[in-house]
Amino acid sequence: MIVSRDEGKKRAVRERFDRLAGERESWQRRNRYYYQDQQRFFHFLVPEGLRVLEVGCGLGDLLAALKPSRGVGIDLSEAMVKEASRRHPHLEFRAADAESLDLQETFDVVILADVVGHLVDIEEALRRLRRCCSPKTRIIISYYNFLWEPLLRLAERIGLKMPQQHQNWLAPADIVNLLHLADYEVVKTEQRLLLPKWIPLLSALANCFLAFLPGLRAACLCHYVVARPLDPRRDHEYSTTIVIPCRNERGNIEPAIRRMPRFGTRQEIIFVDGHSTDGTPEEIRRVISQHPDRNIRLLVQDGQGKGDAVRLGFAQATGDIFMILDADLTMPPEELPKFYQAIASGKGEFINGSRLVYPMEKEAMLTLNLVGNKFFSMAFSWLLNQRIKDTLCGTKVLWREDYRRIEANRRYFGDFDPFGDFDLLFGASKLNLKILEIPIHYLERDYGTTNIRRFAHGWLLLKMTVFGFFRLKAV
Repeated sequence: MIVSRDEGKKRAVRERFDRLAGERESWQRRNRYYYQDQQRFFHFLVPEGLRVLEVGCGLGDLLAALKPSRGVGIDLSEAMVKEASRRHPHLEFRAADAESLDLQETFDVVILADVVGHLVDIEEALRRLRRCCSPKTRIIISYYNFLWEPLLRLAERIGLKMPQQHQNWLAPADIVNLLHLADYEVVKTEQRLLLPKWIPLLSALANCFLAFLPGLRAACLCHYVVARPLDPRRDHEYSTTIVIPCRNERGNIEPAIRRMPRFGTRQEIIFVDGHSTDGTPEEIRRVISQHPDRNIRLLVQDGQGKGDAVRLGFAQATGDIFMILDADLTMPPEELPKFYQAIASGKGEFINGSRLVYPMEKEAMLTLNLVGNKFFSMAFSWLLNQRIKDTLCGTKVLWREDYRRIEANRRYFGDFDPFGDFDLLFGASKLNLKILEIPIHYLERDYGTTNIRRFAHGWLLLKMTVFGFFRLKAV
């Protein structure tokens, strides 16, 4: 029988891992620090209770550590699958080739941990895995940095690392390109582990702090890529809820409704008043009576701050898409359809406004505010691993189902943000949502005065940057 070159390579991979199956646990114990860090970061990326598929599952320990509601592991090696089934009988393991995979179900997360180097046709494997994806599925790939190749080969020769044949030469850009060819979009990337062996104090310093510094990041051993399947949908219209937090904004209520464009199948507008003293609630009630053709509601906060107001509004919202519009109208309501189109078309899953592209009206933002916003945009782009030009723009848009997931996962961060902006941004990043920014035309106020206390709030934002580092980076 004639065996193709590709089949010959796959047979060699299969036979090698069949031979190593009995030793794999010993090698994992020997490099416990590396595998513990890998499990810890995957656990950060993948919440418990999801449907998870792992390609190249080995002994199944990573899949089991994620505590999925349904966990399926596939591996080319039958010996590995047999051992994984023995170790984790509550999970399902199958001997299968990723490049000809034909599973008839979808998963929330698909993991390829340290496996793409062994695949003969990575693009075909990624295309096959699309059959296991819904529009909300996240595919997570981890792979080692080829700058480490000489050290890893040396470690194999002196018995510090499990011996393996030469693997695919993949730079991070190659993985991004292969994902693009297979119709995926990269959501974010991360580099970790500057020192993969445990050395007291030194490992913590290197991996929790130095590894995230510019320059040193490129030297990290592990690269992670989170991607989503490109979804060419959606010829579909959705309902929207627009939450407008307000405090002493009486003069902006009527203009907000008069200037609000109609879009989507159904529009719900919820004003949330934060203990106004200028007659804002009375004005909202008057506007409601004057516009019986619009679905307008008034809620009154028990708590304080914009973050509390947004949570109250979202708790009672019924639309498919949730939007925030600041009552000062410095973000023109006329621009909301852009946000609707961006999320309804699938271009992004968390849409954030950016005031730092178009020229601003003279008094729209003071110089000190502008400098602060630029600093925090750089800091949070680094924290979230997605480009964020303007963290504090009040207009943010997301799917109701994703907000409910952020809400359910809020205990991870705690109640730390009176603004609400970073609660949503951190939550979206933790769920690996695709964040997209839309430039807006930032205007001066026509009525009232700002509720922002620049120095106090700037100090709070600085503290949240540090907080975000320990919850999003040094995990």
